Amino acid sequence: RLRLQTMANLMSREDVIIVASVSCIYGIGSPDAWGKVTVGIERGKSYRRDTLLRSLVTIQYDRNDLELRRGTFRVRGDTLQIFPAYAETAYSIEFWGDEVERISEFDVLTGELLLDMAKIDIFPAREFVTDEAKLAQAINDIEDELTERIAYFKKQNMLLEAQRIEQRASYDLEMLREIGFTSGIENYSRHLDQRKEGEAAWTLMDYFLGNYLLILDESHMTIPQVRGLHAGDRSRKQDRKSVL
Repeated sequence: RLRLQTMANLMSREDVIIVASVSCIYGIGSPDAWGKVTVGIERGKSYRRDTLLRSLVTIQYDRNDLELRRGTFRVRGDTLQIFPAYAETAYSIEFWGDEVERISEFDVLTGELLLDMAKIDIFPAREFVTDEAKLAQAINDIEDELTERIAYFKKQNMLLEAQRIEQRASYDLEMLREIGFTSGIENYSRHLDQRKEGEAAWTLMDYFLGNYLLILDESHMTIPQVRGLHAGDRSRKQDRKSVL
């Protein structure tokens, strides 16, 4: 959630100071793709509500009319309530027909109205968001690599490994086709981002715009740790020779 909050702050062009753990170098989705699928809602403008709800589903929000929690939205009459995955408070959007009559921020626990707003931007609920064209290509690429790895394991008489990878990857592929997301989606980030083999993954630092100041605390310890994480991850993936 904190990484999503940071990504949202950076993409909304706010002047912020980020204090990050070593997870800032972990692979996440492309800042270009993530920022393009923002859902903007402005008071006084008209939106087809069904289209707006589909847009929220596209950026990985779930509809839950019973319980409003982070990463969900619900509809009550002419009111749409959204709880961003990266926020402490939620938004209430009141419609008059198709026109947005009021946008307000409120406390989910108490229901207290905190602020009236003219416009809001809702960023994706998860770090990996891919448009339909790239997703379709990624699924094809994953299937091709899966076929290759299954053949490799069978040739090495590693039948259990072949069965495991086929079951896991087939399930993940089905989830990607149906909802555009699966648990452990970061394992397929190279295909989703359409990066070349060996090309560096996107990290939190790629979300900073223009010049910025990076301060490493305890650099004599931090830099070797970062190098060790990279080397260990590369070695693990090379040894497994797996689509995952």
